[in-house]
Amino acid sequence: MIKQRIEKIRDLMKEKNIYAYIVPSSDYHQSEYVGDYFKAREFMSGFTGSAGTLIVSMDEVGLWTDGRYFIQAEQELKHSGIKLFKMGEEGVPTIEEYLLEKLPKNSTLGFDGRVMSVKEGQNLANKLVFKGINIEYKYDLVNDIWQDRCSLPTEKAFLLDIEYSGESFSHKLSRIRQAMKEKKATTHILASLDDIAWLFNIRGRDVKSNPVVLSYAVICTNSVYLFIDKNKIDEDIKHELSKENVQIKGYDEVYEFIKNIGENEVVLIDTSKVNYAIYNNIPSNVQKIEERNPSILFKSIKNEIELKNIRNSHIKDGVAFTKFMYWLKNNIGKIDITEISATQKLEDFRREQDKFIEPSFSTIAAYKDHAAMMHYSATEESNYKLEPRDLFLVDSGGQYFDGTTDITRTIALGPI
Repeated sequence: MIKQRIEKIRDLMKEKNIYAYIVPSSDYHQSEYVGDYFKAREFMSGFTGSAGTLIVSMDEVGLWTDGRYFIQAEQELKHSGIKLFKMGEEGVPTIEEYLLEKLPKNSTLGFDGRVMSVKEGQNLANKLVFKGINIEYKYDLVNDIWQDRCSLPTEKAFLLDIEYSGESFSHKLSRIRQAMKEKKATTHILASLDDIAWLFNIRGRDVKSNPVVLSYAVICTNSVYLFIDKNKIDEDIKHELSKENVQIKGYDEVYEFIKNIGENEVVLIDTSKVNYAIYNNIPSNVQKIEERNPSILFKSIKNEIELKNIRNSHIKDGVAFTKFMYWLKNNIGKIDITEISATQKLEDFRREQDKFIEPSFSTIAAYKDHAAMMHYSATEESNYKLEPRDLFLVDSGGQYFDGTTDITRTIALGPI
């Protein structure tokens, strides 16, 4: 199956005169964790880790990933014909080094510019220019062969009340505009989902375990634009946004909007948080200020209400995990417990807590040698039965309306 997909991609590459094609792990917003629609690298390689980059060339396919996933990648890439490049290991070329050696002079490197950050795209372009390599970023070749690709998520967005955020959208917006003024910027493009969620006090369910909603925002001196699936916005959200005269536009309209930014505007943009396609749609005669999003610093400093809520969420989560450990130690060896059933039991204890939404990431419940896999996720095939001996690693967390938790414990189930 994987080999067939690679051959189909190569056929498309030949049609487009592309010698090598990059498939990153990201979505259109440079997110670390992505929804199913964006798991193109997994579809093309079979590797299910959250971090990695696939490169398909005419004579070789390689996957780059970091030390968290070496063991997992070795297992999942077996018989695929894909070569594993262990990032950071001695003698292993970086992606840029590999492409410099692999690509012939004056050939073309392709990728979907919507899933590549400006910073990454520019770095590649700057390194490859010496060989006359052309960058083609307008093709989503994976989509052309992914016949049963799911749709973009349609879950409703919801407001995060002031009792949880501690600061209104209006006040946050005024702080962003003040930061823009200090930098002499008149327009600020915002694409990172966590920054948008923080600014607008909007949450969603578009990415598993991450309460964000797929969207872009453009903040101007006297106007604000939110690009989002309009079906996700209810009347409460519309009413709240209307207080600052936010104009709601379709999710995909952002590219055409950016093409029409006026030549007198000065655009503040974070090149590590905005995709390559958006950046290249900004008219060439528009001045850019390439600096970090002001919201990154703002949201890192918690207000008193947020601090109180964070403490409350950790207390609740601690209660849930303590109940889980008590249940585990009193039932191990008496009833059948597996990695999967233990994961579900822990989630059940969390769901008993007030204001729980969902796990904050996929629980790592790893017994014995499975704990050596940094981001192990139990499947029906790998699911170990827990016995009253050896070590059991549990890395888990919860999303609550009042905070997010992450806790790791290694539990001795008996003699080691």
